[in-house]
Amino acid sequence: MSDSYVLAIDQGTSSTKTIVFDAQGRACFRASEPLKTHYLEGNRVEQDPEGIYENVLISVRKCLDGFRSTGGQLDRIEACGISNQRETFVLWDKHGRPLYNAVVWQCKRSIEVCDRLEKDGLASKIKAKTGLIIDPYFSGTKVIWLYENEPVIREAIDRGAAYFGNIDSWLLFKMTGGKSYMTDYTNASRTLFFNLKDLQWDRELLADFGLTNLNLPELRPSSFRFGRTDLGGCFEREISISSLIGDSHAAAFGEGCFEAGSAKATLGTGSSILMNIGGEPKTSKNGMVTTICWSMADRVDYALEGIVVSAGATIEWVKNQLGLFQKTEDLEQICWSLRDNGGVYIVPAFSGLGAPHWEMNRKASIEGLSFDSTKNHIIRAAVESVPYQIKDVIVAMEADSGTPLSELKIDGGMTANQFLVHFLANLLDRFVTNIKMVDVSALGAAYLAGLDAGVYQSLEQVKTFSRNATGTAPGPDVPKMKQFYQEWRQIVNR
Repeated sequence: MSDSYVLAIDQGTSSTKTIVFDAQGRACFRASEPLKTHYLEGNRVEQDPEGIYENVLISVRKCLDGFRSTGGQLDRIEACGISNQRETFVLWDKHGRPLYNAVVWQCKRSIEVCDRLEKDGLASKIKAKTGLIIDPYFSGTKVIWLYENEPVIREAIDRGAAYFGNIDSWLLFKMTGGKSYMTDYTNASRTLFFNLKDLQWDRELLADFGLTNLNLPELRPSSFRFGRTDLGGCFEREISISSLIGDSHAAAFGEGCFEAGSAKATLGTGSSILMNIGGEPKTSKNGMVTTICWSMADRVDYALEGIVVSAGATIEWVKNQLGLFQKTEDLEQICWSLRDNGGVYIVPAFSGLGAPHWEMNRKASIEGLSFDSTKNHIIRAAVESVPYQIKDVIVAMEADSGTPLSELKIDGGMTANQFLVHFLANLLDRFVTNIKMVDVSALGAAYLAGLDAGVYQSLEQVKTFSRNATGTAPGPDVPKMKQFYQEWRQIVNR
């Protein structure tokens, strides 16, 4: 099927990207459509579910129109793959009408629910069954909050009329006109409802949460024939939806994390650092979570994950709320212009600190300011906060695995910033590899969809696809980075 193509949809927090990939895994045309997020009082973050679906269709139309304008033939597109913002979820009725706004992964409304679950002694059971910790980051506690605080939601769940799904399930339901109600193991593993060992919804936990009557999607591997769609009339015929996978997991697959010990970091609004640990789950003792890495019909790989809640979001805050710079392209030059960080650090706990600290109630802070500090020091501190948090996670992962990482694969829009990449390599004292594919989550979804649809013949073939990877080795600044990191740790540990 050398003349066939795969359509990949990467539905993210701030935009939807759509890309057409050919039979050699090369991107032929891409389009993007920004998505609005509502930041509300009470630590609530929401999006319009119907708006997400329409946003996807607009992005798809733009991409297909562009692909066709370059001579591409839509009838050669064999399948569609979807990667998605993971913990964001929707509740809807049997007709596909939302019962509430989509609750975004950044939302912290369920802190008190988390505290109660901890006091009830459920932490060890939840970690043993799901691999996760009790935190607002994951979908389940916010579903409990809605059940306890929104009468319409409570009534719908109690009579079995509420359908739960992360964004993958919501899009699948809408795209197939309600014919398919499914999710994959990666998205299920982000809910607090999923048993990692059994690969099934955990009915005991659902009963503990008071959500026994909540409808949950059928569970399938990431590469699977989930349904068929014409994508709102974008195609004259229906094509197969052949993969669903959470965006960070899709990035791991796109990066080539096919073997135990391989690891990647996605640098986006937040950051997910995933290390493949093979075919058996492993419980972390150092603040990591255990999750599904990716899956196919005959194979399920697990991963340790460290979650950085605020990465690019911190830089956006400095840009939009403080107004310290205007163009993201200027960041690299601003950072290089300074001899050092001037002792200024940002602890970006805007939505609490993620792994390995898991301090839900912590607030963000700027540390080390003096009369010698300039706005550029604050800008650089925002950029540096991302590598510092990744370093925290890598240190914990190495302790859990007992094996030092030989290299870290990176992806995401922030990897274009060479200051950040060099800083990260020096800070980790490790080789950092960048495949220079900004849309690597879409690439992973495309690979998995193409494997199901026969566009790609095997995992071995996918491994042979050429990538324009570049490597950054640690340099002479490693000792200086160690000092910076010690100061960072002192500040975080206060």
